[in-house]
Amino acid sequence: MKLNERSVAHYATCDSPADHTGFLRKRVERHHHHGTSYQRRWFVLKGNLLFYFEERESREPMGLVVLEGCTVELCEAAEEFAFAIRFDDAGARAYVLVADGQAAMEAWVKALSRASFDYMRLVVRELEKQLEEACKSLAACRKSPRRSSSSGRKRHLSNPALQPLQEKPTTLENGYSTWSSGGCVAGGATSPDHDGGQTKPPPLPPRRRSAASGATGSPAPGLSPAMLESPVPPETICFSKLHNWYGQEIAVLRREWQERQKRGHP
Repeated sequence: MKLNERSVAHYATCDSPADHTGFLRKRVERHHHHGTSYQRRWFVLKGNLLFYFEERESREPMGLVVLEGCTVELCEAAEEFAFAIRFDDAGARAYVLVADGQAAMEAWVKALSRASFDYMRLVVRELEKQLEEACKSLAACRKSPRRSSSSGRKRHLSNPALQPLQEKPTTLENGYSTWSSGGCVAGGATSPDHDGGQTKPPPLPPRRRSAASGATGSPAPGLSPAMLESPVPPETICFSKLHNWYGQEIAVLRREWQERQKRGHP
């Protein structure tokens, strides 16, 4: 494989993020002395390229290892925390490296083992397989009828004990009614109207005309047309919706009062 030395050197020292960096001791074979020695080098892993520099501040790499067609494995050596990069080709050079500790060695072996395109190809194939199985499972779920949920709903509706109780109005001290288990309406009087043996809820209280409304009945500036009509029909039994709806006008009046106070007009 031919590589452009200038491009490779620029890629090694450019600002692109590195996958792993650190100091390692690299074994050097000394054939004429019939021995081995280790040199401390700064290693930088970018993609499937492993660069090593003489020092951390060096601007040009001393060498490069292309991590394709190789395996990373622990090896027996005189130095502790040693591992080797071995290539499949017969007669290819093996790189023996030594880390400073157990954690550093495991981190380097893990990073180097995942750096090759062969590993990425296996990961992509596995993800594609999982995606295909998930799509098939989702399609099968959509085609299958939901008998269990529909039958459970029918049993729920047919059981009188599970049906919601019909709530009745009760009176508060200020004369407005909420809905609970009581049997009184506003003012403490019982509603004379009945429908099927159940007491009807009282009519809605009249909407108070605010001072913010004009003489012609035009809405206040802070009220939208959607706020002028009650979203709750008279036969409703939900007091919280009434409370929220009438509270909108009060919030608008409060904001106007605060603005007048800021301008110095009481």
